[in-house]
Amino acid sequence: MATATAARKPTGGRAAPSTSELKTFLWQGTDKRGKKMKGEMLGKNENLIKAELRKQGVNPTSVKTRTTGLFASKGKITAGEIAIFARQIATMLQSGVPMVQAFDIIGSGQKNAAMTEMLGKIKADIEGGSSLYEALSKFPVQFDELFCNLVRAGEQAGVLDTVLDTVAKYKENIEAIKGKIKKALFYPAAVMAIAVIVSGILLIFVIPQFEAVFKSFGGDLPAFTQMYVGASRFMTEWWWLIGAIAVGGTVVFVNAYKRSKALQHLVDRMMLKLPIIGQILHQSAIARFSRTLALTFKSGVPLVEALETVGGATGSIVYNEATKKIKEDVSVGYQLNIAMRQVELFPPMVLQMTAIGEEAGALDTMLTKVAEFYEAEVNNAVDALSSLLEPFIMVIIGGLVGSMVIAMYLPIFKIAATI
Repeated sequence: MATATAARKPTGGRAAPSTSELKTFLWQGTDKRGKKMKGEMLGKNENLIKAELRKQGVNPTSVKTRTTGLFASKGKITAGEIAIFARQIATMLQSGVPMVQAFDIIGSGQKNAAMTEMLGKIKADIEGGSSLYEALSKFPVQFDELFCNLVRAGEQAGVLDTVLDTVAKYKENIEAIKGKIKKALFYPAAVMAIAVIVSGILLIFVIPQFEAVFKSFGGDLPAFTQMYVGASRFMTEWWWLIGAIAVGGTVVFVNAYKRSKALQHLVDRMMLKLPIIGQILHQSAIARFSRTLALTFKSGVPLVEALETVGGATGSIVYNEATKKIKEDVSVGYQLNIAMRQVELFPPMVLQMTAIGEEAGALDTMLTKVAEFYEAEVNNAVDALSSLLEPFIMVIIGGLVGSMVIAMYLPIFKIAATI
């Protein structure tokens, strides 16, 4: 069965429907040769969808609203999907595909229902006469200020395809760095979680069995064993309280973190001071800062205006606040490298490269080189992180589990010595 996606065409003299009123419909039909076709289309109701299909030479046999299944996407659009979209739209525009048709093609290939619906609404706005910048600005969660400003600069300069290609590369680099960091943090967190679970199982289920055996032998238990027996009794009796405190504490902390800027700043600063991981976060923030500023400045955005969007792209509250201070200094006449020096976050190499770029009139080029250097550093550090942490993690796991095993067997050794 062939699959096709029909494009809605603007109706002359008629205002385009509000995108908030549009729904996604799944349709099936046959063309003039009787060949079966199916696809998706945005519209207000089934009758309008059928009318539009007939205009395009399709005889509709079934039109129904797309519903979200139990295990289907719940409507969240990820940053990775936006990065893929940026690459797809850039490639199609560079290949000469009209923008409306490009949105049709990209939308029909999406597995995420929310992504398909959003692209359909953007396409409907463009058909109604809106610019791409105006259409994207209606979705600030998915398309941040940086993305929208670059699109606007590209439209104004007539180089939208080139700018979108640059944005796509930027998004791909940022997502690659984020993926590397998540991978680096996930491994030790997962191993430690398993160690805690195993320790809990030993304390709740295994040690009580050994305790019953120890009582049958009589005599006093070694102090080391008594310590774990006491911990086991506490865990067995108060496991519900420990669980409630853990869950409640997590919920309270998450809510407090979302509401308190001071707590966010404290946590972010503490993360930056962690050994190994803190260095990776520093390098990642510098790479994002340099890459984003180079991209916006190269696209023709004034430096002060570019700095407004750079801070949020660093992924760090500390660097975000530092960027705001840099912007204030630059806006009153300071050179960028001097303003960066005042926040005391950037290494001497970054400051020197920025100063050379300003003097040579090639700031975007020098910042791009800085970004490439620190992106490579992040990649190397993440690749080495697992090797560095593995011995440390093994020592912790061995200490937790091994000490419990020793505590359980000490009484047996003591009994054997007295026989």
